[in-house]
Amino acid sequence: MLPRPDGQSLAYHHTAGFSPGVLFCPGFMSDMEGTKALALEKAMTALHRGYTRFDYMGHGLSTGNFIDGTISRWTDDALAILDECTAGPQIIVGSSMGGWIGLRMALLRPERIAGFIGIAAAPDFTTRMWEDMPPEGKADIQNKGYWEQPSEYSEEPYIITRKLLDDGPRNFMLNGPIDVNCPVHLIQGMQDDSVPWKTALDIQEALTSEDVTVSLIKNGDHRLSTSDNITSLILATERLCSLAQ
Repeated sequence: MLPRPDGQSLAYHHTAGFSPGVLFCPGFMSDMEGTKALALEKAMTALHRGYTRFDYMGHGLSTGNFIDGTISRWTDDALAILDECTAGPQIIVGSSMGGWIGLRMALLRPERIAGFIGIAAAPDFTTRMWEDMPPEGKADIQNKGYWEQPSEYSEEPYIITRKLLDDGPRNFMLNGPIDVNCPVHLIQGMQDDSVPWKTALDIQEALTSEDVTVSLIKNGDHRLSTSDNITSLILATERLCSLAQ
């Protein structure tokens, strides 16, 4: 557990190994025990490469309440793990919301980030959350400060808060150039019903990096957790690691 200044603690798992290390950032209401996080850990540690996974505040085994979280707060959590639990250059692998947070990390710690992999990376998704929200959801946001959105991925609903929506614009990425110049690989399913597949093209267009690969998986969904998807992720990760050595 990594103590935070406000009394919260972040759960993480770190395996030492060769540099560059790999740091996995989970998605919204996901945690470090997910299929991709564990499969990538198994592959990287088999190669004796450093690997770190963690839970944001209010997720998984970390302390705190999910409803108090924002993109700004969860980005700070990820930066704390990077700064205090890893050493040397890192390849950031971000899934969905973790892709947004990973891009923020690459902007804020360019000297530490040697590469970025986005799995259905979802920068600025709070805008789409509000635009797609039904009238009863918007009414709950206005009256209660949150809406319980049914989730197709979990029995638990997604808790969307006014705090999350209000904070989103402070972290927007797609309203101008993204000044990230490390190698980037974006993996995106074209059957993704949570993140439009063209988002990956918007990201690559905005990035200032000249080394950007976009892999569109025609039958891929949002999770991209099939064995073939996992293999693609592992190969992409090790390719960026080899570029950074």
